[in-house]
Amino acid sequence: MLSTRVSQGGRVVIPAELREQLNLKQGDELVIEVKNGALILTSKQQRIAQIRDEIRVGLSLAQGRSLADELIAERRAEATKE
Repeated sequence: MLSTRVSQGGRVVIPAELREQLNLKQGDELVIEVKNGALILTSKQQRIAQIRDEIRVGLSLAQGRSLADELIAERRAEATKE
């Protein structure tokens, strides 16, 4: 495990070993998030890939299912109750 310090202005240096492992270069954009009290840094390209994967999973779960048909069925059910 590596460590670093927060310097003036909130700057944090990512150790060279980690930058090499992640193939981070000067000028690369990072996405910063806090999850469960941990600071998560992800390259913009990696985050885009993660979002694409999440969308693909969501779409594969929704295949064979029409959200419009579900909404119409819900509205019809509500109308019959009235």
